[in-house]
Amino acid sequence: MIKKLSASQGAFVYVTLVCLLWALVPTLLFPNPPLDVVEGYAWGREMALGYTKHPPMQAWLLEASYWLTGGHTFGGYWLSAISAGLGYLAIWKLARRNSIPPEGAFWAIVLTSITFYFTLPLPEFNPNILQIPVWAWMILLFHRGIERGNLLNWILLGAVAAFGLYTKYFVLLLIGAIGLYTLVFAHARRKLLTPGPWLAALTCLVLLISHGWWLLKTDFLTLQYAASRSKPASDLLDHVIKPLEFLGAQLGNHATLFVVVIAGLGLAGLRRMGPRIGTDSADNKNDRTFLLWFAFVPLGVVLLAGLITGNEFEHMWGTPMFVLSGILAVYFLKIPGSFRHQHAALRIALAVQAVFLLVVVAQAALEPQWKDKQTRMHYPGKEVADALAGIWKRQAGTDLPYVAGDMWSAANVTIHASERPSMFYLHDVTLSPWIDLEDVQRKGLMIVWRGDRETPLDELLVFYPDAKREGSIDVPYGGWGLIPPVKVNWLIIPPGSVAKQPVEQKTPVRK
Repeated sequence: MIKKLSASQGAFVYVTLVCLLWALVPTLLFPNPPLDVVEGYAWGREMALGYTKHPPMQAWLLEASYWLTGGHTFGGYWLSAISAGLGYLAIWKLARRNSIPPEGAFWAIVLTSITFYFTLPLPEFNPNILQIPVWAWMILLFHRGIERGNLLNWILLGAVAAFGLYTKYFVLLLIGAIGLYTLVFAHARRKLLTPGPWLAALTCLVLLISHGWWLLKTDFLTLQYAASRSKPASDLLDHVIKPLEFLGAQLGNHATLFVVVIAGLGLAGLRRMGPRIGTDSADNKNDRTFLLWFAFVPLGVVLLAGLITGNEFEHMWGTPMFVLSGILAVYFLKIPGSFRHQHAALRIALAVQAVFLLVVVAQAALEPQWKDKQTRMHYPGKEVADALAGIWKRQAGTDLPYVAGDMWSAANVTIHASERPSMFYLHDVTLSPWIDLEDVQRKGLMIVWRGDRETPLDELLVFYPDAKREGSIDVPYGGWGLIPPVKVNWLIIPPGSVAKQPVEQKTPVRK
């Protein structure tokens, strides 16, 4: 007979299986990486201390995966799976630290894993996905720090916080929540009289020195980009609508969690559980306060900021904010003890995972059969890159050194061409601070863009007002389905003819 698994063994099997499937399915079926992964690979090739949109950690990890996989681009899918797996490990440990038994910790992982952010977006490894383990481990290490006072936990907290800031500045929201918690609650405030919190802060600051230097050198490029991309309120109503839209999206993220919990409780269980939520005298007050604080304070700050500014916040920014959702459900609803239909709930949770995976499979395998619009997933990036690199080689006699254009067109050449040319994003040294204009002038570059227009994008026309395509290639989307071929235009700028600044602008361009 097969021995029944313990809760910890079940959690290990479940996490391993789920993470493997979410890594294997896109590895085997995605013809081309998603946008955020493509641009991350293109940035990572430069190994800079920062990039146009984000700090460098996502790009660094993608570059490491590129070399570890022998020059392939499927490493991003595994990085996403590893990120989720590390998040689940922290969730298990935090649940156990909050007096949740192993069976409850198992359910905390399951309920978290079926929320939207942990499923369909997972193959697109980006800073939002990479923040999942950062938030989970920071919360866990802070809990250890204030409970145990172990200096190692505080040092690790500072290191993970720095890692998070190298990933996305959004982690400042969690750092602020940790700092505020420390000031508000006496048991945490007492730790300020010990070296721990100060060691955490010092560790974080020391690790951030190099990135801070890069920010100063580039006039805070990533912050400028974020400001330029923000969508301010168009009228007073936006101050209410935008926060409500963000909140609605986060509730929608939890729809599958709600379904599984309701299925497990049953109608009778729901009626009985209502009055008991949060009133059990056996609950530890500090644990309850801790969980509620880190579940809702970051969300409350985002909603308050939206209410004050009227700015639109990207819904996917909520990805790391809800790593505690499963723990909260288990803690306050006394799961699985309160589940009258535990096996049914588990079957539904597994079905949810299966449905989301089937959606991804259908997207990859069947979408071209009914969709006649070009998709990023099916973009023939390798074929386009090889063709353009071959054109350059025949005309210039060298490997393609630089490619300029919009992110998608240029980055796909960078990651797929065997010589991996540097991406000169929009031919703008401000947006591409890794570019050495003198080297570009010595070697020349290729401008690429997609579509039927004869001239490059407007952002490049300011450098070359009379530029027209030198040629174009039509590349089929795998030679099957209804998606029409992509037309990619190219123009070679030979050595010595590279523009150093826009024609209309005579002021020097910063190198």
